[in-house]
Amino acid sequence: MVELVKAQLLRAVPHGFAGRRGGVSTGLYAGLNVGLGSDDDRAAILRNRDLARDAVLPGAQLVTVRQVHSARAEIVTAPFAEDERPEADALVTDRPGLLLGILTADCVPVLFADVEAGVVGAAHAGWKGAIGGVTDATLAAMERIGAARDRIMAAIGPCIGRASYEVTEDFALRFEAVDGENGRFFSAGRPGHLQFDIGGYVAARLAAAGVGRVEMLDEDTYAQPDRFFSYRRSCHRGEAGYGRQMSMIGVPG
Repeated sequence: MVELVKAQLLRAVPHGFAGRRGGVSTGLYAGLNVGLGSDDDRAAILRNRDLARDAVLPGAQLVTVRQVHSARAEIVTAPFAEDERPEADALVTDRPGLLLGILTADCVPVLFADVEAGVVGAAHAGWKGAIGGVTDATLAAMERIGAARDRIMAAIGPCIGRASYEVTEDFALRFEAVDGENGRFFSAGRPGHLQFDIGGYVAARLAAAGVGRVEMLDEDTYAQPDRFFSYRRSCHRGEAGYGRQMSMIGVPG
């Protein structure tokens, strides 16, 4: 059975942050690996994507993009053919019957909803997308199809936690160069290194952008190998590949 982590804020909207439990992949990718870019068996990946979709909104048409760590948000009015998926890192829609999906393996998944307007969104925020403004782009795209920023609710799903995300001091300087207040998202680590709270950073970006309410689910992907895939954990273990999990949201019918 697919395990879904859900947000209280989004309880009126079909949504879910899927992990790795409940899929058909085996071996290195055991569980619900939905990453078409992985070396997993393609038939298993497609089956996992169907299982994930049906756990949230059975019969919906799943829509994903080619994620490139950008700040681009795509307004979706109809499903894309697999070989015609645009390069973007966020999707928004007001069309019932579509289920927006973004893939992560430590990066920050964010799901958005303006229930009154019937507009939803999903964003993939790695550090490049986060600092580049992918969440701001998502909000702007939602507004273009009728959402109001102060009504939008956002939920931050499972991602790498501060305790697991070691970065260099030079890395932190990139964020502090943008805004000196960003230093608060970095805490002391071993010599020459810091621990980065990327989820907290994304939450602060959302609040500063005027989002009505933000919920953090506080699930560390790196620290829970039985529940979530993690790119960094796979690298530390010297594994040949890594799985991806999917976060999904749809317009209420």
